[in-house]
Formats: sequence, structure tokens, C-alpha cells
Amino acid sequence: MSGIISFKGLIVVLFALLAPTCLSAQQQRPHSILVLDQSDLRGPFYYQVFAGLRDVVSKHSDRRVTLYSESLDLSRFNGPAYEEALKRYLKEKYQGKPLGTVVGIGAATTELVLKWRDELWPGMPIVFAMIDEADFARLKQKSNATGVIVKIPLADSIQAARAVVPDLDTVALVGDDWNNLVIYRNWNSEIAASTAGLKVIEIIGQKMSEIRKQVAELPDRSAIIYSAVYSDGEDTFYPPATAVKLIAEKANRPIVVAAETFLGPGIGGYVLVPSMIGAEAAKLALRILDGTSVSDIQPVYGGVKPIFDWPQMQRWNVGEASLPEGSEIRFRDPTFIEKYRWQSMAIASAILAQAGLIMFLLHERHLRRNAELESHQRMTELAHVNRQATTGELSSSIAHELNQPLGSILTNAETAELILKSDKPDLGEIREILADIKRDDQRAGEVIRRLRGFLKRTPFETRDIDLNEVMGEAFKFLSVQASARNVALYLQTVPGTLRIKGDPIQLQQVILNLVVNAMDAMATIPYGRTVIGRTELNDGSSVVISISDSGPGIPADKLAQVFDPFFTTKDQGMGIGLSIARTIILAHKGQIWAENQSGGGAAFHFTLPLAA
Repeated sequence: MSGIISFKGLIVVLFALLAPTCLSAQQQRPHSILVLDQSDLRGPFYYQVFAGLRDVVSKHSDRRVTLYSESLDLSRFNGPAYEEALKRYLKEKYQGKPLGTVVGIGAATTELVLKWRDELWPGMPIVFAMIDEADFARLKQKSNATGVIVKIPLADSIQAARAVVPDLDTVALVGDDWNNLVIYRNWNSEIAASTAGLKVIEIIGQKMSEIRKQVAELPDRSAIIYSAVYSDGEDTFYPPATAVKLIAEKANRPIVVAAETFLGPGIGGYVLVPSMIGAEAAKLALRILDGTSVSDIQPVYGGVKPIFDWPQMQRWNVGEASLPEGSEIRFRDPTFIEKYRWQSMAIASAILAQAGLIMFLLHERHLRRNAELESHQRMTELAHVNRQATTGELSSSIAHELNQPLGSILTNAETAELILKSDKPDLGEIREILADIKRDDQRAGEVIRRLRGFLKRTPFETRDIDLNEVMGEAFKFLSVQASARNVALYLQTVPGTLRIKGDPIQLQQVILNLVVNAMDAMATIPYGRTVIGRTELNDGSSVVISISDSGPGIPADKLAQVFDPFFTTKDQGMGIGLSIARTIILAHKGQIWAENQSGGGAAFHFTLPLAA
């Protein structure tokens, strides 16, 4: 019993000692890859497979990886003798070369690699690329192999054809003999199930001249589904990408293709993307080189994507919305924004900034407009108060002016009453008395009308007015006050009319304020009290109004302050009359100023623009 235990213990110890050695061997696989493809690397498809694989390998950061590549050209050459020649060639060439893994591209290549492995590369882990599900099922029993499976059934190409031709009725299958195809061979067995309800024209294994003739005569509502053609059938061989160009030159219907390298002549479809296939195979191969066991690396699906050619879509009037979901469109001319992205972003930023600035300025304009309206409202209210105050100062003159016509009316009425009591009333004299009464009534009514207009509380409103008429009204209104104060009023106006746009009530208030101030300034002068009002044209575009007096003038140190609010030299003054006058003139787009005359007295001037 103890002997058995000792034997088992020995086995455990040996296993423990050998395990690190095996693991180390696995981790230290040579960092070199032999890539075998079944076609010719000079062809665009297999070149891109290799390019995708090489790009991933070149970025491997752990250790530098050596790449070997061989093209078996199985699409053009086959048979036992050729295969035996290939085996001898590979055996001689790579004898003594340490390899970490072998990558077989294509089902036919992978099958040969697995068949030769025991003789050429015993125990070598194999990575396959670009084999379909049927080939994978057939090769699945092979151990120590993993890789990239591509699934590209004929049904996918039929779906793409229906997207390109919405009312599809017929499909023309164009390609080499099914037995010569190394990728799309499974389509032959899928025709019946995938094309149900469609007419099928098989242009398979024929000469290029015959293919070009038939694709030029296809019926409407049909599409061409291209697999691959490797020769013209007359001993001239070329890559399938070259063949599809020759076919497209004569084809009268869109060509649905199953490889990215066929885009341009072909409109697209569910296509094999060779660079993606090569990249996926490289990732698996690098995992093996880095020590991962092949049994731990499951095969992956990849390398197929719906891609369509934009110029061909435009040629056949195919809308983007009809394409399968997730489709990529190639060779589309970039939009202005795509072509000039940064410039467009700069322009858009400038436009947004400008729009924001405009919005801000509009907001400020709105606030300013509201402020102006409120200011005009306040000015109107203050001007109304000022007019009431002025009217209060002139109340005695107004009463006197009203008493004169009213007294005359009373006297004339009493006289007429006495005449009518006589035995023979003089009707002619009565008529004269009635005319005098009517004239005095109109005179009193005019006084009341001017007073009512002056006291009326109206909003600021401009209209066409005659400035000479406004000046005349104001001087008439003040005539009695001037007479009571022993002031001589003179008005000198430009002949004709002075048409301006303004508010007559507010302009009249300015004139009244200036004249009343002039009369107040001359209150201490015993005689020679004179106020002169003038209107003069100024360069044909504006008019200058002047109110001058024969008073003592304005103190030189006060001249700059006379228009300031609440500045006054009067004992009972509020100091708002001249400030209101300036506000009114500025609202009329004019200017106002004061000066002392060389001969004595003060003069106030203001300008107003003439109406167009």
C-alpha cells in the first residue's frame, strides 16, 4: 500500500516539475507567421487581406513578428500533382525556419494546410481565414485550429438586389463554373431556396464575350448578381475585380457584388471586406504567439458588411432609404460641411455669435425704445405741469385779455337795450352794435381757444406745421402780459411759410418759456424793455429761431448751467422751464443754446430741421 502511495506521489512530483516546462514552451512560441492564401497576392482582394493582417501584426507591441507569405493560386491551378509540388516547395523552403503558426486564407488552402501539417509542421496551431459555415462544418473535426468564418449566403445578395431594384422580377447569376469558385461555391445549392418567386438566368462558366453579350440584353426589373470570374474562357486569366469591370462596360442593369474590391463597377451589397478578415485572423494568430492555447480560442464570424457605391446608386436612381439597415455608402462626394469642417464650424460659430449679438442688440433696442417712450411720457407730463405753471403766471394777463372783450360786450348790450327803448330805435346803429358784440365774442373765444390748446394734455406727436404761425400764436398770447409789464414785443419772421415736422403745443411752450424768462430778466430795468423774436433760414435745411432781450444778460459763470434741471436765478422759480425747453428741442432733432449779446442782453437760439 505504501509503495502505491509512493508511486502516486512520484507522478505528482513529476507532473509538477514538467508543467512549468510545458507552459514555458507554449509561451515561448516563435514570433513568426506563415501566411498561405489560395489565390494570387497580386490580386486586389487577397492583397487587402494580407494588408489588413500585416497592419495588425506591425502594431504588436510585445515582440517583433516575422511574416512569411506564399500564394498557392488554387483558383487557376489544381490537381494532385500540383498539390504535391506545392508541398515539396514549402517543405524545402521553410525547413529549419521556426514558425509560431500558419494562417491559411480560404477553404481550399486551409484544407491543404491541415492535410500537410503532420508532415510539414507537426503539432502546429493553424489559423484559418475566410471559410464559410459549410466548409467550417467539414473541417471542424480538425483539432488545434481556429479562425475567421465568413457567412455570405446567396439570400443576402438577393436581399441587396431587392433594395437596388424594388420591383425585382429577375436575377442574372454571373460567375465562373461553380466548381472553380473557392468562396461562393455554396451559392449553387442555395439558388432554389433564395430565389423563390424570381426568374433566374444563369450565366455561369461561359466565355467573357458571351457574358458581355447576355448582360447587355437583360430585361427591365432585373439585377445582376456577380460572384467571380477568373478568365475570359480563352486562356487569358485575370483577377475577378478586372472581370467585373469588363462585364460592367456592357451591363444594362445594376450589378450586385459580394466583395469590397468589386465596388465601382458593382453597386454593392453584402460584401466581404478583405482588410477586416485579415485583421481578425491576425488578432487570433497573435494570441497564439503570446501563449494562448488554440483550444481556448473560439472561431469568430466577421468580414461581411453591407456597403454600396454612391456613383452607381445615382446612376441607377437608388435612394439611401431603400438600403439595408446599417449600410455604408462609399465614394460619396463630401458635403461642403464635411469637406470644410473646421471652416464651416468657424463660420457657424461666427453666425451664431452674430445672431446672439443681433438678439442682444434687438433686446437693447427694445429696452431703449421703451425707455424713450417712457421718457417722452414723463416729458409730456412735466411739460404739461410747466404749462400750467406758466398759465398761472399769466393768469392776470389772461383775465385782462378776457375782460376787455367781455366789458365791450356788456357795454354794447346795454347801449342796444337803451336804443330799443326809444320811440324810434336806430336799426342801423343796433346792427353796428351787434357786429361789435360778435367781434368781441370771437376775440374772447380765441383767447379761450389758445388757452385750452396750451393747457391740453396731449402725447408728443409730430405733424407738418408752419413755424411762423406757431411763433405768431405765442406772441399774440403774450401780448397782454407784455403790455402789462411795459415790454415791447417784436416778431420778425421769414416771408412765407416755414414747414417743419413738430408738436405745435410743445414748440409754443418753448417760445412762451423763453419770452416769459426774457420779460422776467428785464423786471428791474426802468425803461427800454424789448423782446425780439426772429426766424431765419440756415443753409436751406434748417431754421434758426432766436429770442433776444435788452436785459442785463446772463452771468458768464452761469451761462453753461442755464439748461440744467432745477437751476434758476429767480426767487420763486422751479428751474425746470429751460430744461424742459431743451428736452423738447432735442426730441425735435434740434439744438438749443444761450449767449450774451455784444450790445447787451441775452439771446436764446434753437434750430429745427425743415420738412422734406
